[in-house]
Amino acid sequence: MKKLPDTLVIASVILLVFIGLTWLIPAGEYSRELLNGRNILVPGSYQEVEASPQGITSFFTAPLKGFISASEIIAFIFVVGGAFGMMNSTGAIEAGLQGLVNWSNKHTLYKKIVIPFITVIFSIAGATFGMSEEVLVFILVTIPMAKAMKLDPIVGVAIPFVGAGVGFAGAVSNPFTIGIAQAIAEVPLFSGWQYRIFVWGVFTTIGVAYIMRYVLMISADPSKSLIPGSVGSDQTLQSAEKVNLTWQRILVLLLFSLGIVLLVIGVAKYEWYMIEIGGLFFAIGVVSCLVCGVNLEKMNGSFVKGAKEMMTAALVVAFCKGILIIASDGKIIDTVLNSIATAVNGLPKVASIEAMFLFQSFLNTFLPSGSGQAALTMPIMAPLSDLLGISRQIAVLAFQFGDGLTNLIIPTSGVTMGVLSIAKIPYDVWVKWMGPLLVILMVVAGILLLGPMYLGIW
Repeated sequence: MKKLPDTLVIASVILLVFIGLTWLIPAGEYSRELLNGRNILVPGSYQEVEASPQGITSFFTAPLKGFISASEIIAFIFVVGGAFGMMNSTGAIEAGLQGLVNWSNKHTLYKKIVIPFITVIFSIAGATFGMSEEVLVFILVTIPMAKAMKLDPIVGVAIPFVGAGVGFAGAVSNPFTIGIAQAIAEVPLFSGWQYRIFVWGVFTTIGVAYIMRYVLMISADPSKSLIPGSVGSDQTLQSAEKVNLTWQRILVLLLFSLGIVLLVIGVAKYEWYMIEIGGLFFAIGVVSCLVCGVNLEKMNGSFVKGAKEMMTAALVVAFCKGILIIASDGKIIDTVLNSIATAVNGLPKVASIEAMFLFQSFLNTFLPSGSGQAALTMPIMAPLSDLLGISRQIAVLAFQFGDGLTNLIIPTSGVTMGVLSIAKIPYDVWVKWMGPLLVILMVVAGILLLGPMYLGIW
């Protein structure tokens, strides 16, 4: 099978497609009003406006605009990459992974227990405080961990990314999706949590089972890996030279663990985001080098080296953001929103619920932002659900599923393309691996949407 082009090439092609769409799709806008600090669409206010087609020059300027717009997350990527470069220079991570390899070789059930456990932890993070961009930090640990366990980079990405992704889609108290959507829909904040816990359990079980099926398959036959030659290919971990786990390196690992705890507390209680999290890991990197006696010259060199390895991921995020800027400047997002919302109106209840879900999934390609999509769609979907005789809770659930599940595969998501770039997984390989899981999750989500209506719980 012919290999798909590089990720940046794919992003460039999508950029050109969106430029073309601004010439084909009529421009339109909804009126907006400020409510509790958020710009909310006014239902029924859509009107066509003067067309604003984007020219070929925007192909060259959009990535730069994207770089500026996404400057916070790009800076985060560089700083965290540099911080891990500093931690790697201490040898602590390598020593810990070597210990992990030796221990896993002695305990054959290790993979069957630890991988599901870690995946569930990430799923809880996605379901509670909306872990998303933070995954970029953790794959720098889980990828070498997967290689240490004689698995491939797909597993290293899947553990945090799919784990957090299914948790995000089956969220229970995610303030960035459920919190905003329920506030706009005027239903009690985080209400309906009992059914959402059930949904989270179903999604997480499916995600863990799918990952473990692949783990067991390539453990039995490495040739079945979708990335040939990648199983156990980490030369650093397989080197003959043993890195001793000294007390200084143990202290660095404990420091990193403490950092994870602080991250969870900071995000959940103090609303930390990219700047605070990036600063936390930068501090961990510096202190790790000081603990292990790394001199300033080596510390600086290791930071620069780690940051350099994040260059492609940073560029991918900028290009993806540029795509969304093209759609916004071309004023086609609201037109797409209005067209699909109009098509949903008048359908039977069951069909309307599923159409809402599919609509949110489609729109997520244009707007892969949970809070942004909630602000755009819920002012329309909430009153529309009233007209159709559908609970507003179900409308929120349709938004939640549509926004969350497709994030795992859409090429316009900076996080999705960023983690693939860091892991050096071609997009076509990821689609081949992730595609069947997404289909399963989408079908199950469609069934779960009907549950509250037939059970009469909402």
